[in-house]
Amino acid sequence: MHPHLLLKRLDEIGGSLARSGRALALIGCGSVGLELERLDEYSDLDFLAIVEPGAKQSYLDDLSWLSDLCPIAYCFANTADGYKLLYEDGIFCEFGVIEIDELPTIPFAPGRVVWKKEGVPDNISQPSVTTGSPPKRSQEWLLGEALTNLLVGLAREKRGEKLSATRFSQGYAVDRVVELAESIETAQAASRDIFINERRFEQRFPRLARELGACLQGYERNPQSALAILSLLEQHFEVSPAMANAIREMCGG
Repeated sequence: MHPHLLLKRLDEIGGSLARSGRALALIGCGSVGLELERLDEYSDLDFLAIVEPGAKQSYLDDLSWLSDLCPIAYCFANTADGYKLLYEDGIFCEFGVIEIDELPTIPFAPGRVVWKKEGVPDNISQPSVTTGSPPKRSQEWLLGEALTNLLVGLAREKRGEKLSATRFSQGYAVDRVVELAESIETAQAASRDIFINERRFEQRFPRLARELGACLQGYERNPQSALAILSLLEQHFEVSPAMANAIREMCGG
């Protein structure tokens, strides 16, 4: 999908909201918000429709303000406030509908005003709740979690619980490695998603990203993945010899 078509559709949604009667603003988020330099043919439309008090449910129940622009191929309500939606022409949207008096309690990244009704303040695209990120956790905690997740995952592997093993070793343990990235490599200049830590990880930590393939070898290779994760951690941190030995023993060597 060409980027200019995405922006054109977003502008059309703004026009549709303007005609709808009880809408107040349309805020573009992410690559169609303040990060337009990231917009490419793989982007989707992330937006918030801000409406009058008491109007949200009518905009959620009747999506004609969207379908009048192009037929909808698929949609489902993924939250109480919004949908994921695919247009027939291939444009994919994730959006929420928020009443203006709810805004002070809704966390979202600062966005771009695509359209607003006259009299609506310019700062409507700036959140009062600035981040949905969890508090930063200590290196000691993250390292301990990664190591113990590996050990638990390998025990599940021994029992034949491969799915659970994969989640612990290649899921939870790798999540902790991702959180440890700033202790391993200096972050490069790339925009960071305040809600999803793995977004644009390859641009922010290119050297570490190249090592992750060995840590994520798939459903049938949990022991091999666990050994790669352990090796990576040992390269950068002081790993408990007892834990390292236990993990290697569970891997069979």
